Amino acid sequence: MWTNDTEISFFKSALKEFAAPEQLFYHLSKGYFAYVPKGSSAEGQTLQSRNSLIGNFTEKWAKDLFTPIAEKHGLFAVNGVECEEIGLTNKSDADLAFCTVNKRLQKPEHIKLVFEIKMSVVSNYCYEKKGILFIGDHTTHKGIPSLLRSDSMLKAIGKAINIRVSGLAASTIPIIVLGNSPISKGYERKVDFLKHAGVIQSFLSLSTQPVGQKQTQQSKHMGFQTIQDATTLQKVVDNVLASDACYFSSMMPKIRLGEIIRIANEEKTDAAKAEKFLSLIRSIK
Repeated sequence: MWTNDTEISFFKSALKEFAAPEQLFYHLSKGYFAYVPKGSSAEGQTLQSRNSLIGNFTEKWAKDLFTPIAEKHGLFAVNGVECEEIGLTNKSDADLAFCTVNKRLQKPEHIKLVFEIKMSVVSNYCYEKKGILFIGDHTTHKGIPSLLRSDSMLKAIGKAINIRVSGLAASTIPIIVLGNSPISKGYERKVDFLKHAGVIQSFLSLSTQPVGQKQTQQSKHMGFQTIQDATTLQKVVDNVLASDACYFSSMMPKIRLGEIIRIANEEKTDAAKAEKFLSLIRSIK
């Protein structure tokens, strides 16, 4: 799972391979900091250069974490998956997906699970000659990391909706949003509604770092969960893959809805009734 050591390893690898300290840290009068500490000034700085670096790091990190789970199901964990039929384009691909074939360009029927990754540096660190030192959790700095950012949540929701409205091909593909922070109180009911509606199957925080008691560990109906170990993560993914669920959405007059229910109910088995109901819903233009 994601820890402070993971974040320190990101900084160390980036500095060793290609990045200057100014690309990774705020260079303040008191030193180099991952985030501006509370009570301090940003001194006119806005750090954007780290975004793509941590994005690439978290996508590879997530692939390494989920590969054993994918392999258990006879699948491949693939970064940057594109499938235009379900709205995954070159400019808006899947950060990570479980697929039956190991390549970036996929057909809908080969995609079994899509992950949207909204992870970032969460805690605060200072960079010194003797190394990178942890100086406080996310409550001690001015940054808003990962799933605590409203724009990150909205982008993840928007991505999922774009997949859902792309057509029938995406109706059976589950979607999980990965983060490494709690969510804000304002999104607790929203994530549960999105899970209940079938738009997004789960929001998961993969961080094992302790958070304050006021922070959400999980939402009431488990639309958001904080995952503490690999075994729990395995169970969550296993359940999603085994659910055999199908997304549908519609808005119509009650009379027409009642007619569809009556016709579907004429089928002999529950599964046949569900198939008939879905086919009738989808036939409406």
